Amino acid sequence: MQQSRNKDTSSLELNNVYCMDCIEGMKLLPEKSIDLVVTSPPYDSIRDYNGFNLDLSMVGKEVFRVLKDGGIAAMVIQDQTRNFGKSLTSFRTILDWCDNTGFKLFECLIYKKYGAEGAWWNKRFRVDHEYLPLFLKGERPQYFDKEPIKIPSKWAGVTMTGAATRLTNGKTLNSRKVTINPTKCPGTVWVYETCGDGEKLKHEHPATFPNKLPEDLIKCFCPEGGVVLDPFMGSGTTAIAAFKHKRNYIGFDISEDYCQLAGKRIKRNSPQLSLTLS
Repeated sequence: MQQSRNKDTSSLELNNVYCMDCIEGMKLLPEKSIDLVVTSPPYDSIRDYNGFNLDLSMVGKEVFRVLKDGGIAAMVIQDQTRNFGKSLTSFRTILDWCDNTGFKLFECLIYKKYGAEGAWWNKRFRVDHEYLPLFLKGERPQYFDKEPIKIPSKWAGVTMTGAATRLTNGKTLNSRKVTINPTKCPGTVWVYETCGDGEKLKHEHPATFPNKLPEDLIKCFCPEGGVVLDPFMGSGTTAIAAFKHKRNYIGFDISEDYCQLAGKRIKRNSPQLSLTLS
């Protein structure tokens, strides 16, 4: 099973990373063939991605085409700051994908991380987050299961008096006794530790996300046996997460160096696969 193939590929197979432009690669995928997209595009030249750039609007159109009805596209994105102003790339992309491509914005999560201290922060706030918009194709998600990604409740098992919910008509319900469940929904702020995340090989790529981030998205939005696409595979984290949780994957990266890196990581983390790197 190959993990890296040259850009003259005429047909695409699952559980492979293809070294080619993702827009051209996605054009080779059948319409409505993907359950979930998890990715982080090289936005605003914040990192050196071997000199490559892209058209995020065209990426959105191809992602929309290949997603199944009810499929979700999850994107980790932020904005460059220049002359004390944000680029607004994240917001422009969200509006473009919804207004011009056909997606709904199912939710915009906040991926909370821990920014490094430095001299720059005496002139602005430390940046502790990235945006994680979830784009929906169609009326409702085809698959949605929060149970595997619930987090521990701080007051698990404790009985409290409360739940005086305010209704839309302005009335407030009476307080009542509530026993706190052991786990709860993670909500819209997802917290991940990045320190010590992944082996050194992973961080040969200039921009990575935590291993658990794609795992949570995959468990929540992709059925077992489904197909996960990462158009910007980078160091291979999405592929490893998909295989770990019994989903198929397919990915693209225009950089041969990063395709090789992803292949090495997939081989190391999934030794039962027989790899041929090219």
